[in-house]
Amino acid sequence: MTVSESSLAEMLRARGLRLTAQRQLVLEAVLELGHATPEQVHSAVREVAAGVNITTIYRTLELLERLGLVTHTHLSHGSPTYHSAGEDTHVHLVCRICGAVDEVDPEVFGPLCEKLAAEQGFQVDIGHVALFGVCGRSDCEERRE
Repeated sequence: MTVSESSLAEMLRARGLRLTAQRQLVLEAVLELGHATPEQVHSAVREVAAGVNITTIYRTLELLERLGLVTHTHLSHGSPTYHSAGEDTHVHLVCRICGAVDEVDPEVFGPLCEKLAAEQGFQVDIGHVALFGVCGRSDCEERRE
């Protein structure tokens, strides 16, 4: 997803807000990093603007999520991980050894989602699904239990 500075400014103005350098930097960091915790976004933003604090990062991420520009998921017990809301819906695959985050098409879970809907009346929010395991990278495969 590419959000121009002018379209972000328009979205903010429509809510009575203005485009600040910090808001633009936070959005750019999320788009550049792909999947990132607030702490990772903070590190990226501080490379450009050293005075931005972590509270500003959290508040800006919450605002960008309300605007529909970013979304988050929980890939561990720590901070949420943010990514562009414009990405195709995907399931996160999280390696417990190296921490790598890969993605898989949610269609893989079609039969499971259909079964849960039919038997339980449960609708899966596939955008918030994360599976934990060990990835196929050689270093991790060697350390499997």
